Amino acid sequence: MNSTTPATVTTVVAGTAVDPTPPAVILAHHLKELRLPTCLREYDRLARQCASEGVDHVRYLLRLVEFELIDRERRLVERRIKAARFPVTKSLDAFDFLAIPALNKPLVMDLARGGFVDRRENVIAVGNSGTGKTHIALGLGLAACQRGYSVLWKPAATLVNELIEARDEKHLLRYQKSLAKVQLLIVDELGFVPLSKTGAELLFDVFSQRHERGATLVTSNLPFDEWTEVFGSQRLTGALLDRLTHHAHVLTCNGDSYRLADAKRRRAKQDKPPAKTTAEG
Repeated sequence: MNSTTPATVTTVVAGTAVDPTPPAVILAHHLKELRLPTCLREYDRLARQCASEGVDHVRYLLRLVEFELIDRERRLVERRIKAARFPVTKSLDAFDFLAIPALNKPLVMDLARGGFVDRRENVIAVGNSGTGKTHIALGLGLAACQRGYSVLWKPAATLVNELIEARDEKHLLRYQKSLAKVQLLIVDELGFVPLSKTGAELLFDVFSQRHERGATLVTSNLPFDEWTEVFGSQRLTGALLDRLTHHAHVLTCNGDSYRLADAKRRRAKQDKPPAKTTAEG
């Protein structure tokens, strides 16, 4: 008998038959082996509910399997979100599009459907600091995770440092392959820190390897004509933009700083004197 598959066994002790292994114990074992934790957790409760409602066995089994599928998808989404390494989790539902009128909301909501990832297209969010570029990137990344895509979040400076470390430690090729496998790579805050010649070349390699092979989302506080200040070479910048903007969606986030305006609103609310109350006579 297979040691991993318990059977109903009757044991005889001193001439007296002992009750066989309860079916619930065997069922629990089988459900664990089949990796159906939701079925294990819900089958008894759902059976009682279906019995009280007069639901037949097929519909009972259908409900139970649907519970398992829904819960399994939830766990998969949670794992994808964890693997993405978002600094915080933000959805597009929480973004104030009215505060950034220059931003193309219909385009953003269309991108959230994930088609650009399937088509291996790029998204570039460009605009002043504090105008919601990172929030948009987080929202699109979260939406991609929810739709079943693998996502990885990297601040530009962190990514460049990791590439340089990988090169110095002789595992650059392995790291580049791991980046290439991700369906959506998000590089945040490109342009905040000028890159060394080595860093610029390594980052160019990442974008070049993903060209038409994987979707890339980049946020930057600099317009395209100032990217040379970051990469230090007009030739390299031109080649990079040629690849990055090919099949790309550009989101313009110019406007007043959303964070600054929000901070002012909170400060004004805190400084507002309490309303006077009229004493009762």
